[in-house]
Amino acid sequence: MGSKNTQPPHVGVPETNQAGFSTTVTDTTLSEALIVLRKRKLVLIIAVLLGLAYGIYKAESQPKLYEAYGRIQVRSGSSNEYRVSAVQAYGGDASTKLLSEIEIIKSDSLMLTVCREMDLANNADFLEKPTAPQPRANLSDGETRQDTVHRLQSNLHVTIVAKTDIIRISYSSLNAKLSSDIVNKVISDYVQRSYQTRYESSQRASVWLSGTLDGLRQEVEASQEQMLDMQRRLGILGFDPNHNQINESLDDLSRAAGAAKLARIIAEARYRVVSGMDPNTIEGTIELTPGTAPGELTQLRAQLAGAKASYATLESSLGPNHPQSKASKAQIDELAKEIDEEQNRLIVQAKQNFVVAKANEDQTTAALEAQKTDAYKLRDQLVEYTLRQREYEANRTLYDSLKSRLRTASVQSGLESLDVDVVDQALPPAQPVLRPQSTVILTALIFALLAGIVVAFLMESLDTGLRSIAEIESITELPSLAIIPRARRSSVDQAATLSTAQRNVGILTQPKSQFAEAFRSLRTSLLLSNTGQPPKFIVLTSATPSEGKTTAASNLAAILAQRDTRVLLIDGDLRRPNIHHRFGLNGKIGLTSVLTGATKLEETVQSVPEIPNLDILPSGPVPPFPTEMLSSAAMETILKRCGELYDYIVIDSPPILSVTDGVILARQADAVVLVVRHGKSSKHVVRRARDLLLRAGAAITGIVLNAVDLNSPEYYGYYGYSGYSYSSVDSDSWESQTAEGEHTNAGETKR
Repeated sequence: MGSKNTQPPHVGVPETNQAGFSTTVTDTTLSEALIVLRKRKLVLIIAVLLGLAYGIYKAESQPKLYEAYGRIQVRSGSSNEYRVSAVQAYGGDASTKLLSEIEIIKSDSLMLTVCREMDLANNADFLEKPTAPQPRANLSDGETRQDTVHRLQSNLHVTIVAKTDIIRISYSSLNAKLSSDIVNKVISDYVQRSYQTRYESSQRASVWLSGTLDGLRQEVEASQEQMLDMQRRLGILGFDPNHNQINESLDDLSRAAGAAKLARIIAEARYRVVSGMDPNTIEGTIELTPGTAPGELTQLRAQLAGAKASYATLESSLGPNHPQSKASKAQIDELAKEIDEEQNRLIVQAKQNFVVAKANEDQTTAALEAQKTDAYKLRDQLVEYTLRQREYEANRTLYDSLKSRLRTASVQSGLESLDVDVVDQALPPAQPVLRPQSTVILTALIFALLAGIVVAFLMESLDTGLRSIAEIESITELPSLAIIPRARRSSVDQAATLSTAQRNVGILTQPKSQFAEAFRSLRTSLLLSNTGQPPKFIVLTSATPSEGKTTAASNLAAILAQRDTRVLLIDGDLRRPNIHHRFGLNGKIGLTSVLTGATKLEETVQSVPEIPNLDILPSGPVPPFPTEMLSSAAMETILKRCGELYDYIVIDSPPILSVTDGVILARQADAVVLVVRHGKSSKHVVRRARDLLLRAGAAITGIVLNAVDLNSPEYYGYYGYSGYSYSSVDSDSWESQTAEGEHTNAGETKR
């Protein structure tokens, strides 16, 4: 076998013997979405037809429903000004209030009340049945209750009239009178419920307030009794805590203590002075005894001085022994004694006065301190009294407020029924309400079309088959060499006149078809894959069986042989050979015969009469060990000999994911073409085959997408020139020019 090509690929053709090739797939655009829809047009057509059929059925079979309606006005009511608490009043946006009322109207409890009062569970018109259920249904059963309530809720429509506080309530059924009765019953029960719930709420508030008032009244009485008892203990008159006996006594004692202290100071000073003075000057210094005549001691002293003068006279005239003198002398002694006694009495009196003043001061001070202690206690008691008084006032204020609220709640409970006014009672409708048939059909078509689009894209996302060239190039990172359209089968009459090779090789019977042009494009891509040195050994393989590699190899060999070049087609599938069947040749001898030495190469190759330049080397007998034979030195020798005799050698190999034969043949080739069948091969299978070839060092030239339906949206207009036809002269001229040019390239290759 000749050496492999190592030159760079032709300009514009990506290099394939490396894994660096990549193709960027653009993001999903509107055009790609349209392609998906065109590809899945059958799904869309089926969806549209089903939607049309369903719409016609619904339009023709829609029931004649009678819709009755009534209207009510929901307003704040005149009782809001008497509400017990602002929390009960509706606040905020009026629309929020109306939405809340709508939910109340459609609540399960109100619907269940209507169902019970009208016995809807046994109403044939309500159940849309010819007769009432037997035995009679009971709403105590959970399933029956749920079905009846849900049926009523589903047919009851409650809406707000725009820019008003009016609510519209309507019901649709097969019976006009039943519709109006249900609406009127719903309105009646709603009004009754509105009145009852608010009345019960006010009554609950009244009962709670009454119980609270009893407790508050007892607390007020207890706190008042404690406050009065504190007043009695404190001696407070009325409610003025500033005038009490303790405070008045404290003032008197404070004044008495001051006076006693002053008196003690004066008495002490008098005593100190009197006790330390000259007795002769006592009477002239201070008043000895308050309230006593200050001249008593002076009189005694005057009498003493007179007695002494008389005694001196008598003594000088009568002598000391004279009785008169002695009598005068005795009088002097008596007066002196009295004076001494009087002086002592005055000192004792001053001392006693001092002691009395001191005792008075001590007692007054002790009484004042005791009174201060009582005053301090009084202060603490006054604080407690203040707290008691405040507690009493707070309890009395709360009691009065709640008592007033209780009276308000009694008034409010009678005014709550004014919140809901019935504007219109429901009347039985005269005509049924039918939707326009065109609207029903159009709606069904739109939803069916949308469902079809969703299913189409879902099927597209779940489809793992490879159908788009851009997708295949993105998955494999390999260039696409050609797109082979699906071959047209010959008619029975035409096939009867054709040879085996003509029936199986499409380019022989349809040389100007899209199928033949695709293989010419493949031939051109392969010959230009390497600059200046076209590949000699070309291996066609696939990831899995039945992807069309044998068909591709046969037609490619036939296209290459339509020039002045010799081409050899080797059936390298030693396990399931098929080439000899395609050309109607003998398969008893072939490649295995040459490898075993049973025959020679020149004796084994077979020619095809329809294609003079094409020789076929069949597989021959199926060997027991195909892999060993293909990887032997004899195989390399045969391929080298083939390279000397032929310009191009096309080898059909087995699927590379099934056996390793294809990988062995790919390593010995100048160009490896991976055939992928449109819509059959999955992404991971093709990627796995690509990886095996790259790891084996095979020169992967590119991929061929086989059996493509050119009418599919992905390839619409791919062969836009298909309507163009060649004249016989032009065709022959083009063929001859192409053959001459390629023969020149082949000659350069040989040189």
